[in-house]
Amino acid sequence: MTGRETKHRVLVTGAAGFLGKNLVQALSRRDDVELRSFTLANEVAELPALLAGVDVVFHLAGANRPEKDEEFVEVNVDLTRALVEAMSASGAHAHLVLSSSIQAALDNAYGRSKRGGEEVVEAAARAGKLSASVYRLPGIFGKWSQPNYNTVVATFCHQLARGLPIRVDNPAHPLTLVYVDDVVASFVGELGGEHAPFARPEVPLKFELTLGELVRSIEEIRDVTDTQRLPDLGDAFTKRLYATYLSFAPLESLPAPVTLRSDQRGWLFELVKSPAAGQIFISKTKPGFTRGNHYHDTKIEKFCVVEGEATIRMRHVHEDEVHEFRVSGDDIRIVDIPVGYTHSIVNTGDGPVTTIFWASEVFDPERPDTYFLEV
Repeated sequence: MTGRETKHRVLVTGAAGFLGKNLVQALSRRDDVELRSFTLANEVAELPALLAGVDVVFHLAGANRPEKDEEFVEVNVDLTRALVEAMSASGAHAHLVLSSSIQAALDNAYGRSKRGGEEVVEAAARAGKLSASVYRLPGIFGKWSQPNYNTVVATFCHQLARGLPIRVDNPAHPLTLVYVDDVVASFVGELGGEHAPFARPEVPLKFELTLGELVRSIEEIRDVTDTQRLPDLGDAFTKRLYATYLSFAPLESLPAPVTLRSDQRGWLFELVKSPAAGQIFISKTKPGFTRGNHYHDTKIEKFCVVEGEATIRMRHVHEDEVHEFRVSGDDIRIVDIPVGYTHSIVNTGDGPVTTIFWASEVFDPERPDTYFLEV
């Protein structure tokens, strides 16, 4: 970092919470950020010192599930007011990013308190004491969330990853969700640049689904360990949900056994399968043994030897010429197998050959597209 670059002095309240942990982790990786935190261990009286020289404040501290409704006001309104007053007194005209909730539009204790916090911030911004961005966030999901506290996603992931029951009273119940890293990206984007006196930005990517759809998606992800069948990771929500689910999986469950298909040649097992991307399987073959001697009409394959020495042979089904490719784990190559070519791989070394295979489609015993023919 050069001396000309700006050093952002940042305060994060609620730094030990779900969103706070993720934001602090992201900010801590940046050389241009000087980070300060306010947590439950801090007193309100410490705010003026923490705010000294700060140019951006992320106000994430809030009461979600207090024992008494009065605590909603104490945290969501009174703490916000104390923070705004301390920022105003500093005279620094810092930028405040407030994490609010879509429930601020509802007439319940939590919603009223979140709306009250918004009003405190907006009044200070309109008075020219600071600039502010107020985010009304829906349910947030992602790593480091707490089951039975932050979101139903956390609860269901935690339960299903442990084989525990879940309760679904209304599968058609609608949900609006945002992913924690998408929220963090929007917040980090608030660093630097010009800020409007008061704005209500939104996280660009939101997900609309039902409770029943959420359960089915998590169950599909849970079953990957047994089926090796990946969900559609091209779908933005599914990709984020998969990451979230794995953050809840018990560590001892992560090393999963495989089903080895063994014969005199060696063994083979499936690694992953995907309707959109085909499947990957791995084999170990003993010296002198051959795999293959078949061709495909439409299925594409890739062979990659990562250990040992082998020869890949292929021949156009209408021709006699055999093409040979010597491959080795000492000089790793990926060999594409074109359709209409019968092909084989033989271990030509003194030790075992380990090969990674990719096929463009998941094997279907009803339509295998695999036809025996000697090379």
